[in-house]
Amino acid sequence: MPDWILRRADLSDADALVRCIDAAYAIYADTIKDLPDVSGGMAGDIEDHIVFVAEQAGRVVAGLVLMLGEDYLKVANLAVHPDAGGRGLGRALMARAESEAASRGLAQLRLATHVAMPGNVRFYSSMGWVEDGRAGNTVMMRRDL
Repeated sequence: MPDWILRRADLSDADALVRCIDAAYAIYADTIKDLPDVSGGMAGDIEDHIVFVAEQAGRVVAGLVLMLGEDYLKVANLAVHPDAGGRGLGRALMARAESEAASRGLAQLRLATHVAMPGNVRFYSSMGWVEDGRAGNTVMMRRDL
């Protein structure tokens, strides 16, 4: 039984989710010069999109931002705080993305990651995602449900 819960984010989670995302991406901050702002506008994301958090002992330790496309759901951000890695949080959040897409009658998930994050590509590939193309430093992936 996991020692964390997944739940829909609300505006009171915005600051904690920003800190979590920033911590998760900190290992890339010095090496990936074209890394986009990965945590900006979180309050707006919570208001306008589908956002989940994983909470452990009252602390946000992971988050997932989903954006509704025309006929797919886009994983705009998946982040796990480094202190909480290796506990299945990323996989649990991706399973939540799949169930969210299915509940909306959508048959595909999409995402983009950075070419300098090969661990991300391996992680997603291990869950049935396939590379769908590259543009510059962006690796596009999809998961057909």
